[in-house]
Amino acid sequence: MKYTQATLDKLEAIVEETGYVLRYERGTFQSGFCILELKKVVVLNKFLQVDSRINTMLDLIPQLEIKTDLLSESSKKMYEKISANFSKEETEN
Repeated sequence: MKYTQATLDKLEAIVEETGYVLRYERGTFQSGFCILELKKVVVLNKFLQVDSRINTMLDLIPQLEIKTDLLSESSKKMYEKISANFSKEETEN
């Protein structure tokens, strides 16, 4: 996966298309993000660089309740790619 702004935009679209509000705020986040489940808000550290934001999103997305029927075709493809990589990593560990 390329670490570009376009990749980050695609990852952000997955989160937003499923009804989560994505916010960039400053604060002390141990993992770079915070999930407020009841309000469907995801807060990421705004001081992260693009590559760190992408890695954070890749860690974050498998933890969210994603309804694939709400995703656009391009987001669905990206989500399936992320899910396949996440499943592969879990079986290796």
